[in-house]
Amino acid sequence: MRPMNDTLARFRIRKICVYCGSGSGRNPAFAKAARALGRNLAEAGIGLVYGGGSLGLMGEVARSVLNRGGHVTGIIPTFLSQREQMLVEAQELIMVDDMHQRKHLMFVKSDAFVALPGGIGTLEELVEQLTWSQLGQHHKPIVLVNIDGYWDPLLVQFERMKEEHFIRPGLELNVIVVDRVARVIPAIEKTYPPLSEAAEDQVEAEVSVKF
Repeated sequence: MRPMNDTLARFRIRKICVYCGSGSGRNPAFAKAARALGRNLAEAGIGLVYGGGSLGLMGEVARSVLNRGGHVTGIIPTFLSQREQMLVEAQELIMVDDMHQRKHLMFVKSDAFVALPGGIGTLEELVEQLTWSQLGQHHKPIVLVNIDGYWDPLLVQFERMKEEHFIRPGLELNVIVVDRVARVIPAIEKTYPPLSEAAEDQVEAEVSVKF
């Protein structure tokens, strides 16, 4: 799976990919955060790209976007369509053959990535984007939302990797850590240089020619 050109993504935020659990977790703050993020995305006119399920935090963030008139793109493998109970209300629901296609499409369709609390799948998706970024394969912002310290053990492990020189100078992790969803969109916006309307049109035209 090779990351696609992300030139346009660096100039305008249209869609944000959210990784999160298909379960809700024990802490009610996780679901509350998912709903708040969905509301913030819709109010900012930013579309949601996610795994397509209706359960857990995935369902919470997607329904929150829909309830406020926002746009949802769900991408789900056929074999998970019943297990994760795909959200049929999504405006764009894409069924793919496997997890590799799912992750690739989520990457292509997104301008930034946000990880809420979740399990192994969420962690794997987050780490893959961090790896691609670390190796210079994309420059899209990656935000880790550390609700109630959920990701603290992971952040400690990252620091241990640095101490042991497995994360070396020149291979730093490009991750933005926030402790509340209200800081997600502002944090992403800070990474994008402003462009004039004419410049945006030019970038769109260049990307259209390539693809």
